[in-house]
Amino acid sequence: MVTWMIGLSRAGKTTLSKLLYDKLSSKVDNLVLLDGDAIRGLFGNDVDHTVDGRRKNAERLSRLSKFLSDQNIHVIAAVLSIFPEWREWNRDNITDYQEIYIKASIDVLERRDVNNLYSQAKAGKIKNVVSIDIPFPEPENPDLIIENNIDRSDFDSMLEEVLLLKSIEKLLK
Repeated sequence: MVTWMIGLSRAGKTTLSKLLYDKLSSKVDNLVLLDGDAIRGLFGNDVDHTVDGRRKNAERLSRLSKFLSDQNIHVIAAVLSIFPEWREWNRDNITDYQEIYIKASIDVLERRDVNNLYSQAKAGKIKNVVSIDIPFPEPENPDLIIENNIDRSDFDSMLEEVLLLKSIEKLLK
């Protein structure tokens, strides 16, 4: 099983992925959590945040997820996932693949942005920021959409939505 958490920076995908991992890890021995930034670090930060660098990292994440899944290792991946062709590749090549789109408006994301990524990009101080100067094509057919447009410290209700997905329910039985 591969659970692919998609969302823009500050949408909550990493937080929700960690909560899901924590919930499942006591019941599922063969579970791994992958994060897009962690994978960059694992490969020595050899790709940048340009579209080409992001494409290479997306390919790595997809192929690594399939590799692990083929060995019966369950994967939770927290990724920006801006390439529809790689999401399609995942659906075509990974058994028991599911997408969860954590959706939040740019206004909410900017309010949450403690690193000022969005404001710096809008001011032209930095480049290659998804949703500012790199488009973010929303997933067309996610298995679950979670609206996260409120400021929250409690992700329990979001986690409960994820736990109701059939493939995750099977893991918990």
